[in-house]
Amino acid sequence: MWRDLAPIGRDAGSRGYRRYAWTGADADCRAWFKAQAESRGLTYELDRNGNQWAWLGDPAAGDAVVTGSHLDSVPDGGAFDGPLGVVSSFAALDELRARDAELRRPLAIVNFGDEEGARFGLACVGSRLTAGQLTAEAARQLRDGDGVTLPRAMEAAGYDPSTIGPDPERLARIGAFVELHVEQGRALDLTGDPVGIASAIWPHGRWRFDFRGEANHAGTTRLADRRDPMLTYAETVLAARREAELAGAVATFGKISVEPNGVNAIPSLVRGWLDSRAADQPTLDTVVTGIEKAAREYAERHGIDLDVVRESFTPVVEFEDALRDELGAILGGEAERPIPVLGTGAGHDAGILSGSIPTAMLFVRNPTGVSHSPAEYAAEDDCLAGVTALADVLEGLACR
Repeated sequence: MWRDLAPIGRDAGSRGYRRYAWTGADADCRAWFKAQAESRGLTYELDRNGNQWAWLGDPAAGDAVVTGSHLDSVPDGGAFDGPLGVVSSFAALDELRARDAELRRPLAIVNFGDEEGARFGLACVGSRLTAGQLTAEAARQLRDGDGVTLPRAMEAAGYDPSTIGPDPERLARIGAFVELHVEQGRALDLTGDPVGIASAIWPHGRWRFDFRGEANHAGTTRLADRRDPMLTYAETVLAARREAELAGAVATFGKISVEPNGVNAIPSLVRGWLDSRAADQPTLDTVVTGIEKAAREYAERHGIDLDVVRESFTPVVEFEDALRDELGAILGGEAERPIPVLGTGAGHDAGILSGSIPTAMLFVRNPTGVSHSPAEYAAEDDCLAGVTALADVLEGLACR
């Protein structure tokens, strides 16, 4: 499975992945998922929001155990973020069948669409729509960098966008959702454990900073006469690092847009996107408030107009204690020491769904700690340990 999926959407130059929602690479990933489902005799289903489902047992029976993740990527992303969870889900199902495990609850594998938000700027679109955290009206306003709306992109890919929206009937069928994911950090590497359980997801959000100045000639405009928004933007980037360090949080300006974007032109507009995360809400508020305060002070000093817009936000997610403890009991029964439980600063579909259904997460060791990069990595032995752990969890939840 891994070898078949690996070439899809991989850029020959960067060696990273460009699997953006509703593109050709996304279509190939979706075809791969459907083929995996059908080859196992599973019931394949596409929901109203474009998420893919593969069912073993009767979906209408309710109280289903669901696992899976996503197949899309960030720009030049790594191979493991998302796909490891989907591949491991199919492999865990194969393992359950090899054990002759008898299901007492329906089991499903899901591929949530547009988790990374690389094309339309909002993460977890598929799961947000399903959970009602993104309205159909707001989703229809999403546009990519070329101005293509989400509905137009779906139509171009052969899907009907008229049905998008909350799907409470589907969520009502699910008794538990468990997502396996490569760790996006080095906590497991430091403890020497191949697999861990998630405790919580840090609150996080994305803010757009629009710095508006005055376009002018780069060679003839005196420094004293310039209203250069790039200077204010640069000072704000440094302020973000400073505020995050003081608070023990993270803050990143990772995307920028410049107009008119000429080598010999002073910009009229610099638009930067801030991603910030922290262990708790008050800390995150302190960091973002500090960054905006500094940005406005710099803007006033340089004669720059500034608008700040919060484009997305996800509050802290505490995974359900009972389900998390059940995973710990299943995986720790014969272990020499307790399975590590760790928090994460990364958002996931499991976090979005946690407000509607019981959710939990398993992490597989990433020795480099690198993610959202071609250097993202997990050793084969650790991946197989993750499959075994997921199979154990699914057996414990769905077969006993």
